[in-house]
Amino acid sequence: MRGVEAARSGYFGTMVERVTLHILDSDSARRAQLARLAFAAGHHAEIYGSTDELLAHAPSTGLLLAHDDPPGEAVPALIAAMMRAGHWLPVIAIGNAPETWAVVRTIKAGALDYLAIPNQIGPLNEAISRAAHEAESHRVQRARAAEARQRIARLSLREREVLDRLAEGCSNKAIARDLDISPRTVEIHRMKMMGKLGARHAAEAVRLRIEATGLGDAA
Repeated sequence: MRGVEAARSGYFGTMVERVTLHILDSDSARRAQLARLAFAAGHHAEIYGSTDELLAHAPSTGLLLAHDDPPGEAVPALIAAMMRAGHWLPVIAIGNAPETWAVVRTIKAGALDYLAIPNQIGPLNEAISRAAHEAESHRVQRARAAEARQRIARLSLREREVLDRLAEGCSNKAIARDLDISPRTVEIHRMKMMGKLGARHAAEAVRLRIEATGLGDAA
């Protein structure tokens, strides 16, 4: 109990709000060790032995602490599997001896942090604090992207083509040439497209297009 109270007071490191830490590791002993550390730091822990087990439970809240083995491959594959399944959790990757190339590859794949396997409360809470802050920004971005995609889904194919080219900086005349239609027809499609998007001007329509594709998948 004293360890938990000290962790919450910040004695062992950065004070953070209590979170649910989902621990993914194929090694049962290491899972148990990480779970004990999480509980000692004042958090709740759920453990999983495989990506399939994690996806079967499909948690929607908390942070995911995932062992990256093989390095630079396991966590990127995990993130890709979560995206295919339509689930997302902020991911903190951990490794035995993180190498720069593996860290870079894993962060590029979408992990929020990468650290050596923690054995003390301080480094774990610091990573959780950083990830929780970044995760909130990511959630806001995802919500805006989802809204933008819903709006764009209302467009007809031709209106979508006009929007795509508008986002590339094309003029009405250039869009007309590219689509083999008249500039007047482009104007009509553009006006309808703006109305469906609820965009007051071209810049707002382009912003929606960028937000819709900002997380990787095309809208």
